[in-house]
Amino acid sequence: MLASAVKVFSNGQNFLRLLEGLWMTLKLSAAAVSLSLFFGFIVGLLMLSSRKTVRTSTRFYLETIRIVPVLTFLFLFYYLLSRTFKINLESVTVVLLTFTLWGTAEIADLVRGAFTSIPRHQKESGLAVGLTDLQVQLHIIAPQAARRLAPGVVNLVTRMIKTTSLVFFIGIPELVTVSQQVVEVAAYQHNRPAAFWIYGLVFLFYFIVCWPISKISKSLEKRCLY
Repeated sequence: MLASAVKVFSNGQNFLRLLEGLWMTLKLSAAAVSLSLFFGFIVGLLMLSSRKTVRTSTRFYLETIRIVPVLTFLFLFYYLLSRTFKINLESVTVVLLTFTLWGTAEIADLVRGAFTSIPRHQKESGLAVGLTDLQVQLHIIAPQAARRLAPGVVNLVTRMIKTTSLVFFIGIPELVTVSQQVVEVAAYQHNRPAAFWIYGLVFLFYFIVCWPISKISKSLEKRCLY
């Protein structure tokens, strides 16, 4: 069995290709999370607006993203835009657009929940000692909200990494796509144990990447309780 594993991973630089696929997965996830944090914070603050039209618009955006599967948006941008509207986007651009729309909605809701969870009396106490509304938000509300926001953001990172496997459907050479290509070649060569070793390694890669992030998220959740 061990000999078959060595044969699978050494044949045609399969192991190196899988590492490159993992690197593509991490790059896509990192870029999407960074963009989501930036836009999500803005949309989250808009969800706290005193204007009903702004709150309604952002809520509609959030619910739309939650109801429609991410894969649907992926196909929508990749196939519909190019075939119907003649707008050709690179596959990586489509992935970043799709995942940023999804991540922005998730981060925005986390931001809204973090800010609204702060007891109202803390703002009132800050105003009572002579602080301006802006100073209260910056020095009292925002630090506490950020602390409560952190576990959800870290949890979203793991979800983002795992969900990048969907880009297999549009051919980006991330981890799952490369692993499937390697397995298909091995099947053509009648190497039956190849699928076990390849998908086993994919499982190990995801575990190595996501498990520490999951532990960080749980640690942050415990800290936020005290």
